[in-house]
Amino acid sequence: MLTCIMAAFGQEKPKLHIDWNKTLIVSRSTPTLQVVTNPMLNPGAPIHDGSFSALKDLGADYVRYVPWLPYPKIAVAELDPPTKDKTSWDFTYIDPVTKDFLNATSGHSTVINFSTIPAWMFKTDKPVQYPADPNEVFWNYTQGTQLRDPSGKELGDYFARLVSWYTRGGFTDENGKHHESGYHYTFPYWEVLNEVEAEHSTTPEDYTLRYDAIVSAIHKVSPNTKFMGLALAAPRDNPRFFEYFLDHKHHKPGIPLDYISFHFYATPEEGEDLNTWQYSFFDQADGFLSATRYILAIRDRLSSETKIDTDELGVILPNDNAESSDARLTFNRIPQRYWNAAGALYAYLYVELAQLGVDVIGESQLVGYPSQYPSVSMINFKTGKPNARYWVLRMIKDNFHPGDKLVASDSNTADVIAQGFDTPQGRKVMLINKSNSEKTVALNFDFENASSLTIDEQTGDDAPRTGKASGQLTLAPYAVTILTARQ
Repeated sequence: MLTCIMAAFGQEKPKLHIDWNKTLIVSRSTPTLQVVTNPMLNPGAPIHDGSFSALKDLGADYVRYVPWLPYPKIAVAELDPPTKDKTSWDFTYIDPVTKDFLNATSGHSTVINFSTIPAWMFKTDKPVQYPADPNEVFWNYTQGTQLRDPSGKELGDYFARLVSWYTRGGFTDENGKHHESGYHYTFPYWEVLNEVEAEHSTTPEDYTLRYDAIVSAIHKVSPNTKFMGLALAAPRDNPRFFEYFLDHKHHKPGIPLDYISFHFYATPEEGEDLNTWQYSFFDQADGFLSATRYILAIRDRLSSETKIDTDELGVILPNDNAESSDARLTFNRIPQRYWNAAGALYAYLYVELAQLGVDVIGESQLVGYPSQYPSVSMINFKTGKPNARYWVLRMIKDNFHPGDKLVASDSNTADVIAQGFDTPQGRKVMLINKSNSEKTVALNFDFENASSLTIDEQTGDDAPRTGKASGQLTLAPYAVTILTARQ
């Protein structure tokens, strides 16, 4: 047993106990991230090279790839409805980023989610006019609620052709014309649509029908692909989605429910700062964790074989929404320590979700920048270097893996979270300072001369700082440290 005594300037603090003989759970959790397409990931963009280099160096599995609605030409392969004379299939702006992503993640599993349905497939008062410029942001693409083909066949055929473009060397379009790509990638996982309760105001019934249609069609052209469903933006607000979707009787025979996915972003109020973020970030995270427990209970009751992917975890600061609604605004001011606070939040969620047995724990997202959710970025959008959020993920990914034992860690201090991991590489402890003030941890003999890795404000956009523990460990505000006991 390891006993750490929290002490500061003679003031007695609670003791933290880690019982190496009491396993809470054998980890099944994989830490990872998502990559959402935007112009900064286009070839030739200022931070393109640094972003994909960081992604490749990370070497993560289950990386989620999402061509998304704000840039229709980067996200949708058939922007206009087919006629008897021609179709509009065009991968000119989609292929470059997709190939860069697949090359950067080569050798690792990926979760592909072309999340945006062509607008013409929906009933609308008039055709949706998208920008001619592929890099012009357009937030009003997802109009309409009902498909013009309520059977879902047209929808499924679109996604089957898209998957065939990347996995079978090409496809035959609606008029019988063959389109050759020459690509033969493998798509191990496909996630069906994104944040559907918001996009097109989709109901559980409509989503389940669309899921079945898409899965059936993709399975015919990519029979080894597994599928994820839901990708809900606000899981706490939509329990009926889980109740309906996870009930196999609502699906066609043979439709797999391999995974469900859902999201969480801490969203502080306007006017909050580093001193209040230490409360709002983690209080909101605790609310999400409570919702996750209920979701797991629904899963266990209706479809116990279905796995869980929390594939968007992060923070969205108030300025992000204002900038996203008006791309001309560039007033974002993010303090350096924010990146540490957001990194500490991910580390906390990783520990708590791993204790719950969540399979995939995904940080959001590789690249954001002013006008495109800058506070969600894991890359410094000014320099192209990975920031503290990236380095926290990488430090966790390099140290903790499925099969590790999470052991009992008991503390009544709210400021520092510690979790012991019994791993094949030795005993490790991750310590997370949830507060905006310095904390000191006194260590016993087990961790004298332990090696340490630390991400804090001092490391900036650099890799974790290495060191050796001696008597005590001082944690800077929002620091994340991993100690590895001497062998």
